[in-house]
Amino acid sequence: MSVHVPRLSYEDLRGRADAFLAEHHPEGTVPVPIEQIVEFRFGINIIPIPGLHRDFGTDGFLSADMTEISVDLRVLESRPARYRFTMAHELGHVVLHGDTLKAVAPASIPDWKVFVPVLAASDREWLKWQAYAFAGLLLVPRDPLARAYRDAVRAADQAGFDLAGNLDVAKHYMATSIAKIFEVSATVIERRLVYDAIWER
Repeated sequence: MSVHVPRLSYEDLRGRADAFLAEHHPEGTVPVPIEQIVEFRFGINIIPIPGLHRDFGTDGFLSADMTEISVDLRVLESRPARYRFTMAHELGHVVLHGDTLKAVAPASIPDWKVFVPVLAASDREWLKWQAYAFAGLLLVPRDPLARAYRDAVRAADQAGFDLAGNLDVAKHYMATSIAKIFEVSATVIERRLVYDAIWER
C-alpha cells in the first residue's frame, strides 16, 4: 500500500518548523507551549487513555479525522518530556501528512495496528522519520538551541570537564542540561546537535 508520502529533506522540515513557529508561536519563548498550540491553535482534543502503551505499544495516537490525540495516561501524568514530544510528533503528522492520512487512515487504534504493517516500508519510514524530525525542530528551535549550547559549553568548562578528553561524558552532561531548558529528553537534544552539526562549533 502506498500513501504517497512527500520526500521532505531535513532542511525542508526545518523550513516548515520555522514557518510553523513564526505563525503559531511568534513570541519565540522556550519551552515551546506545544500543548496549548495543539489544543487552542488547532482545536485538537487531548484524550488520556490508561494503559495505551501497555495494550497497544504506542504513547499517542492521532484520530483519523485529526480532531483528537489520544495519549497514554501515565505518559501525560509522569513523563512530561515524552508527553511533549508525543504531542509534537502527532501534530507533525497533521501539519505534514494531514491530507494524505485523512484519505487512508483507519479510525481506531486496533485498525492502525493492522494498517501500519501493510504500508510500503519506504512510506512507513518516511512518515515516521518526518514526524520525529519535525517534532524535534518544533520543540527545540535552532537559535535558542545554539545559545543554550554555548552556555552549556561554558558551564561544562567551569565544572572542570575535559571536553576533548571526555567527549562522550561532556556531551551527555551538556545535552542533559540543555534538555531542561526545552523540556525535552537529552536524546532529542543530542540528535538535534548532531543533525545541526553544532557539536563541532
